[in-house]
Amino acid sequence: MSKEVSDPPLPETGVPSLQSLVDSLQRRIKDLEAENAKLSSRLSRCRCHEIEETCDGAVIDRDSLVEGRRESKKGGSRTAKKNVAEKIPGYNTRTMNHHCKRYVALKLMYFGQRFYGFASEAQMDPTIESEIFGAFERTRLLVCDKKELQYSRCGRTDKGVSSVGQVIALFLRSNLKGTSTNGENSGQIVLDDKFVTEGEIDYVRVLNRALPNDIRVLGWCPVPVGFSARFSCLSREYKYFFWRDNLNLLAMESACKKFTGEHDFRNFCKMDAVNVHNYRRHIMTFEIFPSMYDGNQLWAFKIKGSAFLWHQVRCMVAVLLMIGQDLESPDVIDKLLDTYRTPRKPQYSMAPELPLVLHSCEFEGLKFICSTDAGQALRVHLVNQCHDYQLQAAIFHEALLSCLPISDQCSLNNGKAKKKAPHVPLMSRPTERVTFFKWLDMKGMPF
Repeated sequence: MSKEVSDPPLPETGVPSLQSLVDSLQRRIKDLEAENAKLSSRLSRCRCHEIEETCDGAVIDRDSLVEGRRESKKGGSRTAKKNVAEKIPGYNTRTMNHHCKRYVALKLMYFGQRFYGFASEAQMDPTIESEIFGAFERTRLLVCDKKELQYSRCGRTDKGVSSVGQVIALFLRSNLKGTSTNGENSGQIVLDDKFVTEGEIDYVRVLNRALPNDIRVLGWCPVPVGFSARFSCLSREYKYFFWRDNLNLLAMESACKKFTGEHDFRNFCKMDAVNVHNYRRHIMTFEIFPSMYDGNQLWAFKIKGSAFLWHQVRCMVAVLLMIGQDLESPDVIDKLLDTYRTPRKPQYSMAPELPLVLHSCEFEGLKFICSTDAGQALRVHLVNQCHDYQLQAAIFHEALLSCLPISDQCSLNNGKAKKKAPHVPLMSRPTERVTFFKWLDMKGMPF
């Protein structure tokens, strides 16, 4: 029989025991695992696998660049620039979190005819907001997740409504180097001098090259982190355009003055009893004036207030146009503003949405800036857009002239002239249906 082989005995002094060696090795393994985790974390943030090219704020990855060069050599039509332009938005902002970021406000204009409103929460596309965020992603200006953007908007315009003064605020990537505000390497710039713009990204030029023709950035401004495009706004001004025709402008001007001041406008809005419990709003000015377009035949209402209810401007304009047609007296405004006398809104249609424009939003100390190059490009773009729309208007005018006279065909119905429906006075019309909760709200009862 073979003898069992055993480890030689270790001296009792000067040499560690077998158990202590095992413990030492286990500790070493844990140290190596921790070091490996740190190296893996650093490797995940490494961007050596990408070739960054700053081209109007876009980042071109290596694969797109190589593929574009290959196809160029083969005579193909695709290039790296086309690959970037067609790249689906939605990149991972975590790969951009090492960039500095800056809290800025942007002034926007848009022609709202083809959009389902400004906000994207309605699950309808396209919206102005979805187009803007698509441009942010294509230009790689977002450096954090949407929850961390501190995004705010001044107004939430409805479907078809345009703007030349909308304002939004959020964090965007910055070229400036700053220190962290929270003691971490967050890259957030300390805005000691918030108007430092030298060496900064030309946000107007970069974004306008990525936006559709009917949306443009007019200017940008650095703002403190506590700024809110909605709650920091001092006033909002709307304009509503209309053709003069045979309207009684004196009666309309007299009625406009009745809106100024603080009133309960529940009879001049679309009721939203779930989210709105106070229907009192302050109108600073309500004016009517001729526009410089088409020989003073185009006029406009200018309404300035601290805030507005849902569809408030379009409802006020609808009643004013009835007054302009001598269908209603200017005194009807007093009756509708008196919620004790008229507790429920009469049924009437709102004015169309296309002539409505959010003209400006006022903020304290906010000065929007635009570089010379971006301003010149914007000016050329707007001139071209005006020419395009004037060309469309001329085409429609020719179509109108080519129509048969109204007395011959358009107004005939079975050989008889089509009669216009008689006007029913507002105060004699049935009122809108009011749910139980709306009734409680109008009575001032809590629910």
